[in-house]
Amino acid sequence: MVNETQSPASSNAFSFLSRSWKEVRVSADADLQLIRNRANSFKNLATSFDRELENLISSVPSAFSVPSAIRSSRQPAEIDFVKRLQPKLSEFRRAYSAPDFSKRVLEKWGPRGSIRIDLSAIRNAIVSEEADGDGDGVVDFDWARKRRRRRRRVLRFMEEPKVEKDYWEPIRALKARLGEFERRRSTSTSTVDIFEGWKSGEIVEKVKSSLKAICKEPEDSKKIPPLDVPELLACLIRQSEPFLDQLGVRKDVCDKLVESLCSKRKNQLLMHSLSGEESSIIGNDNMNDELDLRLASVLQSTGHCYEGGFWTDTAKHDMTDQKRHVAIVTTASLPWMTGTAVNPLFRAAYLAKSAKQNVTLLVPWLCKSDQELVYPNNVTFSSPEEQETYIRNWLEERIGFKADFRISFYPGKFQKERRSIIPAGDTSQFIPSKDADIAVLEEPEHLNWYHHGKRWTDKFNHVVGVVHTNYLEYIKREKNGALQAFFVKHINNWVTRAYCNKVLRLSAATQDLPKSIVCNVHGVSPKFLKIGDKVAAERELGQQAFSKGAYFLGKMVWAKGYRELIDLLANHKSDLDGFKLDVFGNGEDAQEVQSAATRLNLNLNFLKGRDHADDSLHGYKVFINPSVSDVLCTATAEALAMGKFVVCADHPSNEFFRSFPNCLTYRTSEDFVAKMREALANEPQPLTPEQRYKLSWEAATQRFLEYSDLERLLNEDRGNGGTVKINGKALAKSVSMPSLTELYDGGLAFAHYCLTGNEFLRLCTGAVPGTRDYGKQHSKDLNLLPPQVENPIYGW
Repeated sequence: MVNETQSPASSNAFSFLSRSWKEVRVSADADLQLIRNRANSFKNLATSFDRELENLISSVPSAFSVPSAIRSSRQPAEIDFVKRLQPKLSEFRRAYSAPDFSKRVLEKWGPRGSIRIDLSAIRNAIVSEEADGDGDGVVDFDWARKRRRRRRRVLRFMEEPKVEKDYWEPIRALKARLGEFERRRSTSTSTVDIFEGWKSGEIVEKVKSSLKAICKEPEDSKKIPPLDVPELLACLIRQSEPFLDQLGVRKDVCDKLVESLCSKRKNQLLMHSLSGEESSIIGNDNMNDELDLRLASVLQSTGHCYEGGFWTDTAKHDMTDQKRHVAIVTTASLPWMTGTAVNPLFRAAYLAKSAKQNVTLLVPWLCKSDQELVYPNNVTFSSPEEQETYIRNWLEERIGFKADFRISFYPGKFQKERRSIIPAGDTSQFIPSKDADIAVLEEPEHLNWYHHGKRWTDKFNHVVGVVHTNYLEYIKREKNGALQAFFVKHINNWVTRAYCNKVLRLSAATQDLPKSIVCNVHGVSPKFLKIGDKVAAERELGQQAFSKGAYFLGKMVWAKGYRELIDLLANHKSDLDGFKLDVFGNGEDAQEVQSAATRLNLNLNFLKGRDHADDSLHGYKVFINPSVSDVLCTATAEALAMGKFVVCADHPSNEFFRSFPNCLTYRTSEDFVAKMREALANEPQPLTPEQRYKLSWEAATQRFLEYSDLERLLNEDRGNGGTVKINGKALAKSVSMPSLTELYDGGLAFAHYCLTGNEFLRLCTGAVPGTRDYGKQHSKDLNLLPPQVENPIYGW
């Protein structure tokens, strides 16, 4: 047998040929059969190597679907090299896989014979640029004469300094592999191990990865498919919602139709490969956002630019500094203790507390004659500055910190019939253009019933309406209330759709307005929470916290729940024998309410109205609120914050309070009696930290920012003012889609402007005379320009 361990070290990549044939020559007489076996083995390995390379080259086009145009235009020169190399290898395989290869080898064998194998084609294909031209490209098996010369040539090629050339990665990898073969000592026992090492090495994987990189389809070659018919129908239905709403088609029906049409698109996309934009659509559950992204992507791919609609004012104020501006406009002001005077004041203070945005509170200024009708205890002010001082002192006493926001005034007139303040003139003009960023309209329907001026959504970037009052419930109690409520309902829809981007309803007791969502965005003053903490501390010390029974507090008008209260007590006078109720309040219906209680012989003790935080009210244990006309009773929240029981009707206006254990709701009059007995016989539970936070203005402000979309707007990067985000994907505003809804809302605003500009029509709908523009007294009090002289009837 041949002693293979005595073979010399490999001289180059083909040294296994030298070593094998030297051994054959030494032991030719003794081991001819071994030569035949080795020749056959070499033939099989050459065939296997050729097949592996052919599979590699043929697998590239099938694994990567590269268009022929791209392949032809971007195919690198290195692929041509592989194609030139393939026929040479095939020729090499055919030459040495012939059946009589072993026979010819033996015939040429002699003491000084040599076998010449022509490898010049393969050598030239691999290292043609490095070869020095020596030799004739023939391998001479008379190794005594030629082995050293070839070894020196290969070593010179492998060890020469590297030249900075643009070699293809597979060439560099191949050179590194050949150098590794040359440097290392052979530890293999056969030529099979050498070829197996080559096949299992990194060269094949590197060639494949390089071909993948070359043949990869660029992202910019992907094209967004155009809108199909279901998507166009979904867009049309969604944009036509205002028209369909007028025809009686509910919004939820439209949403289901849009979802059905978009789901068909989803099913189609799941059956095909998806582009980046389409895959994001499938991963999102919000159909409206999906459709917006789809439309915006198509418009962006077409290069379409949309700069605004027919009614849209594109010259909105663009903030130049990094701070946003929030303008809060309300319909009442202190010292009138009404919800629209108190709650917007707290909202302004807590929005300004974060110092992330500048805040302006815009309140009505009344002439002295109207102040005497509205403000309690004959309180009047001779100047806006005097009233502002009163407002700030009252606020700081209750919140415990100095609120840094601005207070401005707009002209208003008091309407006795509606017990409301109506704006005079264009209210929006009292917010400077430099501050016209975000507007919060407290009672947007009330502010815009007779608004004749610039459209809020044109002047401001975002407009939020907060609905405080259930006007339909009040109007239904008047003469011809059903007919009036019908018209007021549609007018409210009209003005809120035309002038607001988002509407927040404090409870579901209010009218279902366009663009609205139900959320309680009101809290209680920290003063009431401190009272509750004091009561809890007294109870822990074993002291009696409550020494009195039940009470009711509210403006003394029938709509505030006095009718329901008197009916409940009259129907169950015998069941509540000995029950005494203290009532605190002032109002226009005070005499009628007291007369009705006296006539029915009810045990009611009527007292003057006072602040709910007054010390005289701390000792009461049970607060009663039978009203079903409230939207969200502030007194109920304050009573819960003070640690009292609250007995109230099972009504949407009290939905927010049901989670509190001290809130006892009733459905029937018999249930009312049971809840009253339960409250009088037990002690209220102390508030948990979570319940205290839920009632606070900090939590209310956070809910307001979240549900009004202000949190997103206030946190937007000011540098991205030219972009809009849909599903987290930034798209340029210039490619925003035209909207039929915007066209419809703009038409409503224009029609409303035309109608409110006619004084005769204003008077017919109940407006206060002279409120289309402010008067001389307002211009004097507020240092405004004198009003224009106009036709008193037509107002042209």
